[in-house]
Amino acid sequence: MAQVGAIASLAVALVAAALFSAVHKIEEGHTGVYYRGGALLTSTSGPGFHLMLPFITSFKSVQTTLQTDEVKNVPCGTGGGVMIYFDRIEVVNFLIPSAVYDIVRNFTADYDKLLIFNKVHHELNQFCSVHTLQEVYIQLFDRIDEDLKLALQQDLTIMAPGLIIQAVRVTKPNIPESIRRNYELMESEKTKLLIAAQTQKVVEKEAETERKRAVIEAEKLAQVAEIKFAQQVMEKQTERKISEIEDSAYLAKEKARADAEFYTALRTADANRMKLTPAYLQLMKYKAISANSKIYFGSEIPRMFVDSAPGGLRTTAVDGTGEGGPQSHS
Repeated sequence: MAQVGAIASLAVALVAAALFSAVHKIEEGHTGVYYRGGALLTSTSGPGFHLMLPFITSFKSVQTTLQTDEVKNVPCGTGGGVMIYFDRIEVVNFLIPSAVYDIVRNFTADYDKLLIFNKVHHELNQFCSVHTLQEVYIQLFDRIDEDLKLALQQDLTIMAPGLIIQAVRVTKPNIPESIRRNYELMESEKTKLLIAAQTQKVVEKEAETERKRAVIEAEKLAQVAEIKFAQQVMEKQTERKISEIEDSAYLAKEKARADAEFYTALRTADANRMKLTPAYLQLMKYKAISANSKIYFGSEIPRMFVDSAPGGLRTTAVDGTGEGGPQSHS
């Protein structure tokens, strides 16, 4: 009875182990590949739980989403013979799920060691060998990541289609200490030169600003002077117009007064002409004669004589009316 229980327990343990070995899980973003007796099977599986033959079949999970492979401490010899080291090179890549089987078959499940790590060493040394330290460390450093990405992708497109290089990030290489100090000194001097150049630009900008301020001030003064001049011209023109108006008014007034006086004289003359008739003149003559205190008769009467009358001497002009007629004097 005890032997039967032991056999049953062993059978249950074997079934449990077989079931545990047969059931497996593939994570999201991965593809499962299977081996039987060391040979790669053609079937692959996606994310989820799957079954396989226990004990004789094994699997590996291959990531198909973006992943970053870090290649560390990469030595590189420049064209001038200086050995430098790149601490870390990051290669961002992903594998197309449909290409998993072919790449694993040709380069195993650890394909990144052959296609990325070894390839980075090779391409980086190719780059360094044809460039000087100055170019690798300073002048062309910003191109290394892009050139390395293009070189990797060109070879992968031929060797392993479906493996895509998304980006490459390269850290600054380590160079010998003596050379590094020289570069630091050079960068320090370059920084001083840039500071001096920027200071010069600031001074030039300030001078330009001051010049523009002076120009603006001069333009403002010129505009103010122009406005004042125009104002004075307008004032003079206004005064001239007022003077012209006043002159016109005065001329019109004087003309009106002269016209009035002329009209009055004309009317007076007309009235006198109508009034001084022969009869009227005769009447006025007799009135004048009657008003005189002295009357002289004779044919020749002096034109002027002096009358000694009370109150002083009086000079009288004589106007004869005719020979033998009476002459009146006042």
